[in-house]
Amino acid sequence: MSVSRTAVITGGMSGLGAAAATRLARDGVTVVTLDLAEGADLRVDVTDAAAVRAAAAQVGPVDILVNSAGVIGPNAPLWEIPLDGWERTFAVNVRGTFNICQAFVPGMIERGWGRIVNLASMAGKDGNPNMSPYSASKAAVIALTKSLGKELATTGVLANAIAPAVIATPMNANTEPDALAHITSLIPMKRVGRPEEVAELIAWLASDQVSFSTGAVYDISGGRATY
Repeated sequence: MSVSRTAVITGGMSGLGAAAATRLARDGVTVVTLDLAEGADLRVDVTDAAAVRAAAAQVGPVDILVNSAGVIGPNAPLWEIPLDGWERTFAVNVRGTFNICQAFVPGMIERGWGRIVNLASMAGKDGNPNMSPYSASKAAVIALTKSLGKELATTGVLANAIAPAVIATPMNANTEPDALAHITSLIPMKRVGRPEEVAELIAWLASDQVSFSTGAVYDISGGRATY
């Protein structure tokens, strides 16, 4: 008989978070969605550390974290990026991931098992033009995950990141058409990815099947990845 697991998925009401919620539920995982959107199990702003800690206390023991909450941020050359746009992008994409991990990781360590999947991006490796806040924030998520993976390496808790190329999600509806066309043109498969394709990778990284991988970055890019 398989062990019953509980997952918290941030940004779980749309895009990759929603796809991950559907996929993990299919594996029998109890899914708790954490989002600002209507209908979420917990309506929480991930940038608010106190609210995140309160949510962690409310949920109780959690085995799987999927940090999917994110924003694209402003589309413009770096020298034209408004400071509040830069800071908001980092607040959601980086501080949000940091807050969630700080709140939930200690309990995972205590119980000796956990899986953390942080959603980064190919932009965090390559740097997308006119998307410096997003690219830099996702590079930060990659580095955070590498550090966390090493810190947790002997605890039974694994932390890995996923770096997708363009995926057909509502978030990309807010990307400037020219920027979207450019980053799609970089994909050798000549198409954008589907949320359910990314959800399969998330499900594996959230499972017992992954056991000797931590602090790693998994590309899902239709061949775009170069390193």
